[in-house]
Amino acid sequence: MPQTPHCSSCPVRVTAICGALKDDELKALSMISRQRRIPAGQVVFSDQDSSRFFANVLSGTVKLTKTMPDGRQQIVGLVFSPDFLGRAFSFNNPYFAEAASDVELCCFPHDAFESLLKDYPSLQHRLFENTLDELDAAREWMLLLGRKTAEEKIASFLYLLARRHHVDGCANQQSVAASFELPLTRADMADYLGLTIETVSRQLTKLKTRGIVRMVSSRQMEVPDSAALARVAGAEGISN
Repeated sequence: MPQTPHCSSCPVRVTAICGALKDDELKALSMISRQRRIPAGQVVFSDQDSSRFFANVLSGTVKLTKTMPDGRQQIVGLVFSPDFLGRAFSFNNPYFAEAASDVELCCFPHDAFESLLKDYPSLQHRLFENTLDELDAAREWMLLLGRKTAEEKIASFLYLLARRHHVDGCANQQSVAASFELPLTRADMADYLGLTIETVSRQLTKLKTRGIVRMVSSRQMEVPDSAALARVAGAEGISN
């Protein structure tokens, strides 16, 4: 059975959770999907909302935030292409999601998607694998926040972005170049990394002076050699 047109041309078809599906299963998922574009700064969903849909991120970056009872907020994660957005098997959103950049999503209604999870074990298995990857990433971030220096924190954040935006070479090799746009403002980076804005700016300047990164503009960044950045981040040997 042939794939549906928009699935066959999807840029994340192989790497997203739907990559685990056979053609007939993919057609069933496609029948409930709807593509949606969200401009930077717009809310994807609120932590006060009931969970109405899940999504594959096709392009762009989504910022996840938790809000404390007194109104204080903390950025707790970033979701990139081809990540899965949403908390399956829950009726409420556990966090506030905002488009950090222009975002394109492939959305699935809550109830219909969970029904497919029950029907297609391969889809459920892929979602479980993604959940374990997110758990590993959260533990790595705990290490970053608790033990790494300011320089290592900034380098680790940039290395995370570099691994998602390789210019050349294979994604599991570190000695490659990367070019990307910073999805966060300096203030958001400070919030995410547990630093001050001044420290973020100072460490970015140090990395630029050492030739570890090149700042094309205030948001556009180039990494000539990801291995060099990995060494500063204390992330040698970590693959994507």
